[in-house]
Amino acid sequence: MQIGQVAHRTELSIRTVRHYDDVGLVVPSERSVGGFRLYTEADVERLLVIRRMKPLGFTLTEMKGLLDALDVLNDDLATEEQRSEAEAFINECHGKAAESCTTLRRQLAYAEELTDLLAARSTTSDSSSPDSS
Repeated sequence: MQIGQVAHRTELSIRTVRHYDDVGLVVPSERSVGGFRLYTEADVERLLVIRRMKPLGFTLTEMKGLLDALDVLNDDLATEEQRSEAEAFINECHGKAAESCTTLRRQLAYAEELTDLLAARSTTSDSSSPDSS
């Protein structure tokens, strides 16, 4: 599938998909005769992993490491040592993701508190204004 379809399916911008190609995170599996990037379902799945990692504060290096670790676990020819290292890195990423989720939940709670406070103030202001009578 072409980059526009991939961008739509992943909810990433075309520019972002190109950037991930440029930095080597998700290189399109093929190119058309005209040189257009062509992506597979596996490429889309990789982009979805990245999309999930980004708001949790993972670096590009960590994203690449996790994608590589997932590839190792899906590789029947990977050695036990490679699998062990991949699993260890995935566990590290899991820990970081869990911590980030906790932080984001706390931030969301603060944002909701502020929204509620502002809504209450807004309602109070509206009912006490001379125009509201």
